[in-house]
Amino acid sequence: MSIYLDHAATTPIDPRVKEAMDPYLIDAFGNPSSIHTYGRDVRAAIDAARETIARSIHATDPSEIVFTSGGTEADNMALRGVMVEARSSGKKHLITSQIEHHAILDTCEYLEKLGFEITYVPVDSSGLVHLQDIQNAIRPDTALISIMFGNNEIGTLQPVREIGELARERGILFHVDAVQALGLEEMDVSDLQVDLMSISAHKICGPKGIGALYVHKKVKMMPQMFGGYQERRRRAGTENVPGIIGFAKAVALRIQERERYREHLKQLRRELFRALKVKQIDFVQNGHGEQSLLHIVNLSFPGIDSETLLMNLDIAGIAVSSGSACTSGTIHKSHVIEALQVGEERVDSAIRFSFGQSNTIKEILYVVDILRDTIQRLSKT
Repeated sequence: MSIYLDHAATTPIDPRVKEAMDPYLIDAFGNPSSIHTYGRDVRAAIDAARETIARSIHATDPSEIVFTSGGTEADNMALRGVMVEARSSGKKHLITSQIEHHAILDTCEYLEKLGFEITYVPVDSSGLVHLQDIQNAIRPDTALISIMFGNNEIGTLQPVREIGELARERGILFHVDAVQALGLEEMDVSDLQVDLMSISAHKICGPKGIGALYVHKKVKMMPQMFGGYQERRRRAGTENVPGIIGFAKAVALRIQERERYREHLKQLRRELFRALKVKQIDFVQNGHGEQSLLHIVNLSFPGIDSETLLMNLDIAGIAVSSGSACTSGTIHKSHVIEALQVGEERVDSAIRFSFGQSNTIKEILYVVDILRDTIQRLSKT
């Protein structure tokens, strides 16, 4: 049996999304910047897709949606675009958290090399950012606050609305990385007082290589790509038309089916925790127990190395991810779980399970059985 429980990394394309994309891979091939019929037809499809995505986050103007190659580019565009533009008015300070995605943290590191100053606020043991810490970090030259909607490793949901209110009161722009939360959590950028929001298609059964950045019309930002009039000069380059069509279809389906999907995820979560307790598996949950994205469960198994467990589960046909990543042969511990300050043992034994629409309770029960047998075997070695 092969079981995929790594949907926070990526998801399979929904067949209905592929069906919507197919005509734009062969027949509707025109360049949307062309003024002839071939181009105008494709431009109309892009406009309709932009409206669908704007509605999903309650953006009032579809032109506030800027298509990108994915969430990473959207994060880069938000931070670099805003900060470079803000420097002309004497603002050079940005506030973010210690548990952001590396698309944010690595961009911040780059900005620091350019002379910008970054404050990385801490989180508590459940992964929550505290509003007071952000308030204490604000300076007269703070241009931007960037906090993710829900964490990609532990699932903890942040107090986005409260941060948005604080940022608006202080005249500071607010960016939210909502890649993991799109289609799961209700999002209204006006109500949340969000100025910029990053989203991506491949986390919601859409295609890879396409995402978007919501940019409120009042936001001034320096473009990061030049050479064309596309995306109102904010992101030059011929549009990824099939990707955009697929993105919009995936968004429409997820919004339409969201409540049913959320209930499905709740059932999977409940069954996972129930089965772990029935099988008497020793574990500790990382992240917030209640205020969390429904599809992400991060657990530490004391005394068990996460990389070893991950490889054994993979051999058994179970795809999950660990709290660490392997790059160029070097093991890097999860910066997210380290930031929780819960001890090295939990950092070293963390595994992330992330559910999707195709997973079943039967699969969860099978995974727990394999998990029990694997942990028992590893404990004896």
